[in-house]
Order: sequence, then structure tokens, then C-alpha cells
Amino acid sequence: MNEEQNEQLTRVGRGTPMGELFRRYWLPVAASIELTSGPARPVRVLGEDLALFRTVDGEVGLVDARCPHRGASLAHGFVDDCSLRCPYHGWAFDASGACTDLPALESRPGLQARAAVDSHPVQELGGLVFAYLGAQPAPPVPRYDLFVAEGTLRDIGRAVIPCNWLQIMENSVDPVHLEWLHGRHLGEVRAVSGQSAPRRYSRPHTEIGFDEFELGIVKRRVLEGGTRDDDDWAVGHPLVFPNMVRVGADRQHRFQIRVPVDDTHTLHWWYSVYLPAAGAPPVAQDEIPVYEVPFLDDRGEFVVDFVDGGDIMTWVTQGPIADRTRELLVDTDRGIALYRRMLLEQADAVTRGDDPLGVVHTDQTIALAQEREKYGDAAAFLADAIPASHVRHSPLREQIVALLSEPPR
Repeated sequence: MNEEQNEQLTRVGRGTPMGELFRRYWLPVAASIELTSGPARPVRVLGEDLALFRTVDGEVGLVDARCPHRGASLAHGFVDDCSLRCPYHGWAFDASGACTDLPALESRPGLQARAAVDSHPVQELGGLVFAYLGAQPAPPVPRYDLFVAEGTLRDIGRAVIPCNWLQIMENSVDPVHLEWLHGRHLGEVRAVSGQSAPRRYSRPHTEIGFDEFELGIVKRRVLEGGTRDDDDWAVGHPLVFPNMVRVGADRQHRFQIRVPVDDTHTLHWWYSVYLPAAGAPPVAQDEIPVYEVPFLDDRGEFVVDFVDGGDIMTWVTQGPIADRTRELLVDTDRGIALYRRMLLEQADAVTRGDDPLGVVHTDQTIALAQEREKYGDAAAFLADAIPASHVRHSPLREQIVALLSEPPR
């Protein structure tokens, strides 16, 4: 890959190929539980600084963070009834960006109308706050099955990772790293500290495959001792274009969503759903908690004794933006080559005025297939995986373990 192509694939500001592509999708920017009426929250997404707030009547607004008066940040303002007030001089703006109050000694005709700020559509779904920064009209927020699952236990993990979004997403079309990074390397790391290591990640791959479908890429694998009849190949799991992957096993299902903050930072979401055992009553859950996933220790060193920490280490150590002019790809990297090609093709579609892959125009629930008997033994796989994953930081960890340990009734 040459330097120009690397720039095309990594930059997300307005007017860039990937920036314009990402602006055609709804992106999660916050968790609903943390957005209360009162103080605004700063949001940085696709290189833009925005202010997110909830009014007293529950409406959510997302506006340009720069106050048109003197440039102070509205993201540090507060909600006054149905408007967000600038902390500096009290100018107020509603969710549409209109200026609703402009405190001044004298009124000047037309000044309040001129003071409007840019706003963006916002919708809540499944405990997440989604924003749309693209051209109007905005398409519906895709109602993927996990976001609307009922009677399940859900939680949301989050981390801001200091590297470009693409080196994170490329990990999702790199199946073979599981046997080395999460098998061999994780085993060595945990052995040093006397911890048990997952036993199933280290099974060698004998075949990998990638199929394009209407929402992205289905990834498949055959492991040593397995066949194409196994779920890992016959069902596989999807990369939902452009920035989400569905993973899990048995009664654990998860979206990993990667949102570009700017060119060198990525907001990573782990959106997890845990199903009750067959015959068990549905789970009653009033709120979906959000928690931070730490990946550095007190000395600033990477914490690599869990699956996600190992991933993050490999992403960040590639540099803020990986230099792909120096890479040497091999046959196991063909999923990465496919994904890059699709990104450029879909960016061209946006330039032509067409909808890119994965933009949907339906309010119906979208079910996504995913393997259940992962690695041939889902229950044992989960028993191994949970203690060595980001789930160890969840406030619901004990409840999750108890739920997944329930036998069918």
C-alpha cells in the first residue's frame, strides 16, 4: 500500500473519503444511563467537538460545542429547562441548534437568529445514544437484534483507544491472530502470574474464509480437528460494515463497535447480551450499565493478561496511524485486503450520491446469524473466556457468571 492509499483509508475529517463514508452511519457516542438533565457532556467524533445534553423533558440534543458568542465550549454548559446554556455568558440553544435566549443589555434585530449553531440528529436505542453527522435526511437507526433484545441481561463496556480506527477494525478480519495472541501469548502471560489460561484459543486454523453479504462480511474458520460442518465455518460471524463486529458463543452475544473520535483516537464499545437458559424466566433489567475497560496499569504499561488488553496492545503499538507502506501481507491477510477494498468502493458510492453498504431503510428488527457452538464446545469456551476478558470489569460480572451457569430447565 502506498502513502496516499493509507491516507485515504485512515483520515476521518470532513471531505475525506472515510470521513464522508462514516458520516452516512449512525454512531454510538454515549450511554443513555450517563446522560441526565443537567450538565452537558463533551463528545468528539469524526474530528468534531460537540456538546451532548438532555433537556428536562427528556429530549436529547447534540450541537456544535463552540458558542458563536466568544467560542467557549457549550460542552461544559448546563441545561436550563429545554435549552443548553453556555457557561460563559448564558447564551441558550435548543436541541435543533436555535438560539433561544441571548442575554444582553440591548436587543439587536436578527442577532438571535444569526446565533444558531449546527445540530445533529440523535436517537437512543438499547441503552446507547446514537448520532448522525451526515447529509439529510438521516436513515433510520438500524434495529439490530442485540439492541432490541428483551428478557436478557445487558451491559456496555467502553474505552478510548489512542490509535486510528482502521487498525482496530482490521483485527476483525484477521482470524488467525486468535491462536497466537489469545492462545499462545495470553497463555504465557497468565502463566507467569499464576493465572489459568483459556485452553481453546490455541487450536490451529486449517482454513479461513470471508463472504460478502448485504451488510458486510461473514467470517469463517475451520480449526484443527474440525470440519466445515462446525458452526465456526457453517455459520461464522459477521463484520457489520463499516465499524461493528458480532462475536460470542452459546448464550453470550456481543457487538464490538469502533467509532473514530479523530484520526488518532477510537471510542471502542463492547455491547454485551446474555441470554437466560432455555426454560428459565426472562431477566428483568431496568437500566443498562456502562463501565470503563482499563488497559494500562499504574505505570502506564499495557495490561495484557486478558483477551481485550492483548488486542489493544497490538493496535496501539502499531502507532497512532499504522504505516501500511511497510507491511508485508501474506495469504492469511486476505480478509484485510477484502475489507480495505470494500471501504474504498463504498467511499466511491458516497461520492456518487448512493447509499453505502450497511445503510438500511427499515424499522424492522435485523437478525444477525452468529455461531453458537464456538470452537466446538460453547459452554467450555465461555468458562475459559469470561475470566480472561473485559467482562472481569463489568459491574454485573457475578450476575453474568451465575446466569450463564444456569442449566436448561
